[in-house]
Amino acid sequence: MVNVQNVEQNQFNKYKEEHIITDEQNKKCHVAIHTASTAAAGIGAGLAQLPGADSAALVPVQITMILALGNIFNIPLTDSMAKTVLSETVATMGGKIAAKAAANLLVGWVPGVGNAVNASVAAGITESLGWLIAKDFDRESQRNGY
Repeated sequence: MVNVQNVEQNQFNKYKEEHIITDEQNKKCHVAIHTASTAAAGIGAGLAQLPGADSAALVPVQITMILALGNIFNIPLTDSMAKTVLSETVATMGGKIAAKAAANLLVGWVPGVGNAVNASVAAGITESLGWLIAKDFDRESQRNGY
């Protein structure tokens, strides 16, 4: 099974080599994204047996991550703007979101197994969102001189 987190991290590392992101920004991105992913895993594990319940709980974690990434790249964001960024990024990740729904339907209700699968999927999606947004924010900050 492919580890989504490692794939996204490897893609971001390749991107980092091609662009101007600083080591300090990279370290701060790691902290913001991994913290949010860890929180997402906890939420996913805890709410696995309640279909769809984790989605509402994940949004504030992901919004907080987006606001932190905005601060790292000096991009001024409001909560409303962060919600828009989240919505637009999730829209580009349709396949990953569909895979989450399928995994949850298949095993989400099974205690233990469902908790582990839901935690992994929630963390993986949050991690992917974070690195995609970090790349976009880096481009934006360079383009607009933030």
